[in-house]
Amino acid sequence: MLAVTRFRIPPVEQASFLEGARAASDFYATRPGCEAVELLHNLDDPELWVLVSRWADVGSYRRAYNGYEAKMILTPLLLRAIDEPGAYGRPGEVGRNIPRGV
Repeated sequence: MLAVTRFRIPPVEQASFLEGARAASDFYATRPGCEAVELLHNLDDPELWVLVSRWADVGSYRRAYNGYEAKMILTPLLLRAIDEPGAYGRPGEVGRNIPRGV
């Protein structure tokens, strides 16, 4: 599965953002099931960033958010994320996809 988290970060905040994003990338890389993680900067909009991670399965992805260390590292960064769904799976593996609140 693929996790995509986008951020809109003003230039004056980018240094602190990068510090948190690198810490999150390093943390994800140590979690069981994390196959790859990459922080990317948009080529056309200097305020857009994305943290992309690939996971062996959705369970590994979700378990990466458990525990005190995860909360301390990930929460400050994810509070800055664009509020949109970001977990993607292969169509045959997702099953019936029902939007929340329906």
